[in-house]
Amino acid sequence: MNNENNPFHGITLKMILEALVKHYGWKILRERVEIRCFWNDPSVNSSLKFLRKTPWARKKIEDLYLEMLGSKKDIDTMKDVFFPKDK
Repeated sequence: MNNENNPFHGITLKMILEALVKHYGWKILRERVEIRCFWNDPSVNSSLKFLRKTPWARKKIEDLYLEMLGSKKDIDTMKDVFFPKDK
């Protein structure tokens, strides 16, 4: 398998979850992905235990992560358009 086309190559589930929590916060994250472990005293460790055992939930988290990365690329592109760097 070609790793350069795999967006998750070198990225752990913990890294994905921590990035999502940092970007969205638990409140928005639980609204975007309806998983019970995000509602009751959420933590990265307890969520990881659930996500590692539950493929459908992990898939939702991975999809949201890819969506977040796409949004960040769009924002960076718009910054370059409106605020070009001096060359």
